[in-house]
Amino acid sequence: MKAGFVSLIGKPNVGKSTILNAILNQEISIVTNKAQTTRNSVSGIYEDGDSQIVFLDTPGIHKNKDLLDKYMNKASYNSIRSSDVVVLILDSSKDFDNNDSFIFDHLKFDNKLIIVFNKIDLTNVVLINKLKEKIKTIYPNYSSIIELCGLDKFNITELINEIKKFLPESPKIYENSEPKDIKFIAAEIIRKNILKFCREEVPHSIFVKINDAIEEDNKININGKIICEKDSQKGILIGKNASMIKKIGTKSRIELESKYNKKINLSLIVIVNKNWKNDEKFLKENKINEIK
Repeated sequence: MKAGFVSLIGKPNVGKSTILNAILNQEISIVTNKAQTTRNSVSGIYEDGDSQIVFLDTPGIHKNKDLLDKYMNKASYNSIRSSDVVVLILDSSKDFDNNDSFIFDHLKFDNKLIIVFNKIDLTNVVLINKLKEKIKTIYPNYSSIIELCGLDKFNITELINEIKKFLPESPKIYENSEPKDIKFIAAEIIRKNILKFCREEVPHSIFVKINDAIEEDNKININGKIICEKDSQKGILIGKNASMIKKIGTKSRIELESKYNKKINLSLIVIVNKNWKNDEKFLKENKINEIK
């Protein structure tokens, strides 16, 4: 049997979480059309008859604007160092840019590297060949290239088979692959729905903290808070007559009830913390700088 760790890396919004979810056939890491959705490295475990692959879905690597960005990049680099295989995901519908160059400049490791051209349904042969030539010039040490579409699950099996080639012979790393951290999953689902429903100026200025998730026989009581940077953002998150917070809460509750097959009592409040993304104490207390 083969088993090992695999990091999915790339700049924000190239489809890392979509590919992970396609591999696992379940929504472990949140997926939206907004960049920088994934803030922590999230383990998703794939198993079949002859392998166990532990995927680390990292925050998108990008230039630091604040302390939160620094922590996000640190999580990505830590994932790379602890991996047997690294999968670098590129958006094949877009030309190579400075953000791609930034990532390649920071790929200083000895791991096997698989390069994935995602979103091939949105591109053409000419652009893909141009990207391949560019990569050969600036980073010739890759192991293989795979073209796929994470959204349609096209060539996902080929990616899994390619990863297996480079994994070590090993017993299972984990005996139970089912995620159990209700607080983390609840926070991710709530944050996904904020990203879905709220305007552009709000989503990446928020943090969702679950204070407690108390399980009983047939229900789970969850209490949390949404932390934002501005009073105006708080107003948007609550909405007229509390319409937005009710919408976010209702959609999140329905998803959690479906996932856990229990009644969910979900209580949410919104508070303002104007400097949370640069507050080192806050970031450490909430383990935003740690790999989950």
